[in-house]
Amino acid sequence: MKKLFTTLGLLSIIPLVSYASSFKIYNDTGSKISIHTGSGIVNLNKGSSSSVSCKIGKKVYTASHGSKKKFLFKISSSTCGSKVKLSSVL
Repeated sequence: MKKLFTTLGLLSIIPLVSYASSFKIYNDTGSKISIHTGSGIVNLNKGSSSSVSCKIGKKVYTASHGSKKKFLFKISSSTCGSKVKLSSVL
């Protein structure tokens, strides 16, 4: 029983962001864009968003015809659970 309370106490001090398994990419640029998320390609129409798995260390790029193009950002623990606006990283 003491182990259970110790474990619960430790879990309460760990930030919830570390448990987030995804983040949202929001296309606020006004035009259609393709993004390489580090594990696949996502096509985003203007004003749309997509949930992306949070794999820390993976790099996100623009994409064209299935190929990586311009580097946008690297996924970090602070990215997980957040909303990334494309206008801020383009």
